[in-house]
Amino acid sequence: MSTISKLITDFLEYIEIERGRSVTTAKNYDHYLRTFAFFAKENEVETPEKISQDLVTKFRLFLNRTDKSKSTQNYYLIALRSFLKYLGKKNIQTLAPEKIELAKQDERQITFLDHEELERLLSSIDNNTLHGKRDKAILDLLFSTGLRVSELASLRRDQVNLDRGGEFSVKGKGGKVRVVFIDEAAKKSLERYLAGRNDKSEHLFVSYGHSDKIQDKSDKIKDIPITPRSIQRMIKKYALKAGITKKVSPHTLRHSFATDLLMSGADLRAVQSLLGHSSVTTTQIYTHVTDQHLKEVHQAFHGLRQKEDKKKKISDSSYQRQ
Repeated sequence: MSTISKLITDFLEYIEIERGRSVTTAKNYDHYLRTFAFFAKENEVETPEKISQDLVTKFRLFLNRTDKSKSTQNYYLIALRSFLKYLGKKNIQTLAPEKIELAKQDERQITFLDHEELERLLSSIDNNTLHGKRDKAILDLLFSTGLRVSELASLRRDQVNLDRGGEFSVKGKGGKVRVVFIDEAAKKSLERYLAGRNDKSEHLFVSYGHSDKIQDKSDKIKDIPITPRSIQRMIKKYALKAGITKKVSPHTLRHSFATDLLMSGADLRAVQSLLGHSSVTTTQIYTHVTDQHLKEVHQAFHGLRQKEDKKKKISDSSYQRQ
């Protein structure tokens, strides 16, 4: 009988080659499952047939007591459930994956920027430097397309043809390809940024140091794309500069993109496609925000009739007293 550790290696190769999962996904699953394997070994469980519901319960307690959030705990459990499902397909005796229940999470809170906050964020960038032009193009593109930060950071120059009607394809989670669209503001920002580039890097956005030269200690042009972490730090810096008190991240702009569409009357299914969500259930997290917007519209306009009736009654009463 193969050990849990050996089977995890087989499973990771399976999801990367057979299921087409990204290297990042495989790396994350590796971390989650190796943590479980180590925990199982500490509890004298090294083969799959000995994985029990009692062991999983103890593992959940372990995760909870290491101050991991409910959503993070679920990442471990989802990986474990996928691993057990794989073992079942291989006819390897183990715990049934459906016996693993995910932790109940608090209702997800969506942070997004309103129009005024977005304008302040964009206005905080010095658009006179190549560095600033790049940052402005990144922020405009995130809000225009709703791209995930990892998707944006991996874009190539030949992938985004601005002469092709302002649309391009991107490969998202699970290797799924979708079409995204660039608005005029993002298109102009990208044109200004690319016009200032004199390097031969294939990447749409490259890393800089404290100058407008491509970051390279040898002073020779190299192929250095910007990283998602750099984009996160950059957005946080501009949010602080703009005096925005709420926590702002690349995903905040993705939320802002979706919320803006829904508040403007876009169909939920269309927004699902634009975001690259595999299930409309994921997109429904935004309906709490738009429901509040509809409530405000209802209160503002539905009450007009009552207000007019009240004014008319007061006017009639005043007339009768005369």
